[in-house]
Amino acid sequence: MLRFKLQSWNAFAPGLESHHAWREWLLHPSDLPLELGKTSLKQIPPMLRRRFTPLGRCAAGAALPVLSDIDAIPGVFASRHGDTPLTLSLLEGIANGEPMSPTGFSLAVHNALSGLLSIARKDVSEVTAIAAMENLIPNALIEAATQLQEQPQVLCVIYDVPLPELYQAYSDSVDFPCAVAMILTRDEGDDLVVQRENSPSGTAHHDDFIGLLRVLCGLDTSARFVSDSSGWRVSRG
Repeated sequence: MLRFKLQSWNAFAPGLESHHAWREWLLHPSDLPLELGKTSLKQIPPMLRRRFTPLGRCAAGAALPVLSDIDAIPGVFASRHGDTPLTLSLLEGIANGEPMSPTGFSLAVHNALSGLLSIARKDVSEVTAIAAMENLIPNALIEAATQLQEQPQVLCVIYDVPLPELYQAYSDSVDFPCAVAMILTRDEGDDLVVQRENSPSGTAHHDDFIGLLRVLCGLDTSARFVSDSSGWRVSRG
């Protein structure tokens, strides 16, 4: 069992940018746009802002509000698939005999977003970028808890966008662009517990992001994350 504190959080999806908006949507779900539209990233210089893909804008839209009063903080950036739309566009370019874009390639790697945010904020704190096909959210929280052994607070950002149609037959993905950012600490905020379930029973929420957001919004006391090999429970005290 891992126990730490949730100091603050923010989540971002098309049309949902406040705690109240998320709570109302979770109580009365409706279809959300697949496109982000114009995402305000005024804190980021215009020349750098252009490098943010839709996945990056989604994650930055969640993270920047919780970082407004923080100059430097280590971070965990977690995405199940990464920037698959960008990667696919690069592969299609190769197939068509087009030269590889150095900028496009640099933005397609899994730690590109954490690097862009570090540059924008002039924050040289350590960051970890992780990918997990199973139990992405528990794995991200476990990595953050590990960093809290040496750091007083850690930023944890979990984000994904829908897979391109080409890949949808081979893997599940989120239904809409979504990102959650949390400031986790050793001793300030509400209790957050990550616990392994050796014999998982019951039903997990079909969407891991929704399960986590219901806990953050106070609609559920815990969320279950189950794979073929393991089960985890995340609870808020």
